[in-house]
Amino acid sequence: MFWTRLISSIVLLLIAVPSLLLGGSLLWTVLAAVSLIGVFELYRIRNIERTAMGFAGYLGVLAWWILAAGISFSGLAVLALPVLAGTLLLELAVFVFAYPKYQADQLFTSLFGLFYVAVMLSFLYLVRENIRLGEWLVWLVFIASWGSDTCAYAVGVLIGKHKLAPVLSPKKSIEGSVGGIVGAALLGALFGLAMCKSLGEPEKLIGIFALIGGVGSVISQIGDLAASGIKRCYEVKDYGTLIPGHGGILDRFDSVIVTAPIVYYLALFLLQK
Repeated sequence: MFWTRLISSIVLLLIAVPSLLLGGSLLWTVLAAVSLIGVFELYRIRNIERTAMGFAGYLGVLAWWILAAGISFSGLAVLALPVLAGTLLLELAVFVFAYPKYQADQLFTSLFGLFYVAVMLSFLYLVRENIRLGEWLVWLVFIASWGSDTCAYAVGVLIGKHKLAPVLSPKKSIEGSVGGIVGAALLGALFGLAMCKSLGEPEKLIGIFALIGGVGSVISQIGDLAASGIKRCYEVKDYGTLIPGHGGILDRFDSVIVTAPIVYYLALFLLQK
C-alpha cells in the first residue's frame, strides 16, 4: 500500500506541478477534466452517473468551464446565474419528463455536484490567472489543505488525545486540528518570506500569507469532514478508485475544493490594494 500511494503521489505531482507553474490552457484543461471526473464520482453515489440527469450535470460543468476560460472574475460572476439556472432547468425537465424514474435527492445531487465540484474548484484557476501574484498564491491552496493535513496528522499522532469529530472521523483530534492550523500558518509565512525575497515584495505580505494559510486550514478541515460525512451517509468508503492508494478525485481534492474560494477572496481583499 505504501508504494502504491507513493507512486500515485508522484504521478499526481508530475501532473499538478507543471499545470500550476504554467497555468493558462494547461491548468484549465486539467482542472476541467478533474471537475468532470469528480462530478462523475459524486453522481455515482446516487446512481445517476450514466443517466440523462447525470449528463445534464456534465453539460453544466462544461458550460461553467467554457465561461471560466479567459474571462475575468467579474465577467464570470455576471454569467454564473444563467449557467446555474440553465442547468437547473434542464435537470428539472429531465426529472419531469422521466418521472417517476428519478428521486428528488438525485435531482438535488445533480445540481449540488455542479456547484460543489466545478464552481468551487474553478477558484483554483481564478487564483492562478486573475489575482496579483497568482502564480505564488495558488500554492497557498495546497499549503492550506494538503500541508495542513500533514501537520495535523503529525501533531495528532504525537499528542492527540481529544476527539475532534468522533463520529465522522474517530482518528482526528482537536490537538491535531490546532497543529494543522498553526502548521499551515507557519508554512504560509515561510512561503511568503521566500516570495518576498524573490520578488522584492514588502515583508508585510508574510503576515498575510500566514493568515491565509491558517484560515484556509480551518476551511480545509471542514471540507474534509464534510466529504467524510457524505460518504458515511451513503455507506461508501471512497468516492472512486482512479488514484490507487488514495481513492478517487474527490477523496484527494475534498479539502482543496473548499479552500480555493477562501484563498481567492482573502487574497482579493488583502492583496489587491
